[in-house]
Amino acid sequence: MAWKGGAVGVGVVDMAGSRVATPAIYGKGFAATVACRTGRHGRPGYDPCVTDTTAASIPEGFRLARMGGPYMNVNGPLYARLDAGCLVMGFRVEERHTNPLKICHGGMLASFADMLLPMATMYQTGGERRFLPTISLQIDYLAAAPLGAWVEGRADILRSTRNMVFAQGLVRADGTPAVRVSGIFKQGPLIGDGTDRDPLKLQI
Repeated sequence: MAWKGGAVGVGVVDMAGSRVATPAIYGKGFAATVACRTGRHGRPGYDPCVTDTTAASIPEGFRLARMGGPYMNVNGPLYARLDAGCLVMGFRVEERHTNPLKICHGGMLASFADMLLPMATMYQTGGERRFLPTISLQIDYLAAAPLGAWVEGRADILRSTRNMVFAQGLVRADGTPAVRVSGIFKQGPLIGDGTDRDPLKLQI
């Protein structure tokens, strides 16, 4: 891995030779976050961005949950646990998640909600595990999630058919309702053989 810097921006070149360009306004810290969250330190399963300090700020019972592919690897980490068979997901608002007012950016909350509903579907329905692309996502922002807040969401699966899933959820920031979300998802292709009912390994 090699670092590149300059007036235009900084970036990281991974071991495959692919440059990850980052704008200068984000600085080398952002490039380092991209490198470690996308696994470019060469150690499978190693995530140096989840430090002891970060782990200590996560409520008891939550586990690091990898989901959503490269996009969420960079924008996470997200955490999850099971409560009486229902999925609960959360994340701590870091400075890189915030807007100029130091509150969580609406795009990050929307991304979290877009992970919450389909992942809850995988745990809270008895069907096969499938990729669930989003058809519609309706979001109401109810309150701010300030820097440092613990954001936590739960979802209800309203209906699951052969072709569609209908779900809704509520996301809280330090216990205060912050986002109300509802979504429609397409029943896509099987993930693997479709039998994995614990994709986040929360029951181990």
